[in-house]
Amino acid sequence: MTQQDIRPPAQAMAPAPLAPVEPQRPGGRQLISYVLPVYNEQDGIAAFHRALTAALAARPELDFELVYVNDGSKDGSLGILRDLAKNDGRVRVIDFARNFGHQIAITAGLDLAEGDAVIVMDTDLQDPPEVSLQLVDAWREGAEIVHARRRTRQDTAFKRATASLYYRMLRACADVDIPLDTGDFRLIDRRVAEELRKYRERSRFVRGIVASMGYRQAEVAFDRDERFAGETKYPLKKMAKLAIDGVTSFSTVPLRMITRLGFVVLVLSLIGILYALGMKIFRPDITVSGWTMLMVVVLFLGGTQMLSLGVLGTYIGRIYSEAQGRPLYLVREVIGGSAADD
Repeated sequence: MTQQDIRPPAQAMAPAPLAPVEPQRPGGRQLISYVLPVYNEQDGIAAFHRALTAALAARPELDFELVYVNDGSKDGSLGILRDLAKNDGRVRVIDFARNFGHQIAITAGLDLAEGDAVIVMDTDLQDPPEVSLQLVDAWREGAEIVHARRRTRQDTAFKRATASLYYRMLRACADVDIPLDTGDFRLIDRRVAEELRKYRERSRFVRGIVASMGYRQAEVAFDRDERFAGETKYPLKKMAKLAIDGVTSFSTVPLRMITRLGFVVLVLSLIGILYALGMKIFRPDITVSGWTMLMVVVLFLGGTQMLSLGVLGTYIGRIYSEAQGRPLYLVREVIGGSAADD
């Protein structure tokens, strides 16, 4: 089964209301969908589900749908998710055929979610479930996209420093205004979710795509907690890849920097040529063979060329991946809810 199989049928939408959102489901109740990516989280899923359901119990006027996406977990996560779906009728589980990555897992959950609003959050309890209800309140006041902005975070000093630097560099380079200090924890209106399903690029940076869509956006500040159990699923290597995807998805600054770097190299080369000619003409007595200068110039130009080719290769690789037109993900099965019967 590919991603097209689990997308709910598109619904005709009216123009954006200027007043707060009104109930749109039978009986006047609104459905809130949660998209919850899972990868090797067997030690924390049950605790997360208990915390989430306890928070949701405080809002009996709303209906909830919990879409867990098992992103090819190699531990016992799928078995725990099966039990949750068996014991809680609100739970639906998308089981990937293999690991496709966090951003693709979010995409699959958005494809399946049917709520009037959709909340994306991780299952490690760093994002407090109670804060998700504050996002709902902001949505009911009229916002169509509500970002959860990290006021503080319980991470290492290195992680905090690099994350802060990255978000600010990305905002300076990107062609869209990406909110600072925000991850994928956010709420989007059903209208926004339906439009987001049309974005099918493979190298995905969901938070950037959502920010680029416009609509009425709001922020809710919160204090991010420590991970409940297990290890981070975003080590330095994956964080670097996500950073590259963010920059190359929403900015051509690296390409423009190659041009500027070329001009700088050209100017330095001309200065070097003038210096060499001057020394040859005016001070031939101290002119040496020039081996050191030659090696410096060759290494500098070689490094510049390799850097430029690397940047070009990154963009060309993205073009190649998109041209293949392969499915974003493959689903082994959908567990729970009406999707299991379909």
